[in-house]
Amino acid sequence: MEAEVDKLELMFQKADSDLDYIQYRLEYEIKTSHPDSAGEKNPVTLLKELSAIKSRYQTLCARFTPVAAEQKETKSRICATLSKTMAVIQELQKQTELELSPLTDEEKTVTEQFKSHIPHL
Repeated sequence: MEAEVDKLELMFQKADSDLDYIQYRLEYEIKTSHPDSAGEKNPVTLLKELSAIKSRYQTLCARFTPVAAEQKETKSRICATLSKTMAVIQELQKQTELELSPLTDEEKTVTEQFKSHIPHL
């Protein structure tokens, strides 16, 4: 999940950089090629629209940051709850001297995946 979050952050950073470059190129083109364009849309208006788009991207990035932090916190809480649950189950098994059947291959795979996310198990 963290890899996807990092990938999205990089995509937003690249989009922001691309918008800066487009704005720079537009300003350059306007200055060099079209000093007095009559009858066409005002270049200043175009630049303002580009700035508004950039602002919307920055707003989206700002909204995304707390979501990413909340996802990490939620994952941490879920892992902690599962870890405690597993400990309680193991303790109950010891106290009741319950004989368990061996884990299936699928259960072993899931257990290993879970342990890889929680290193202290």
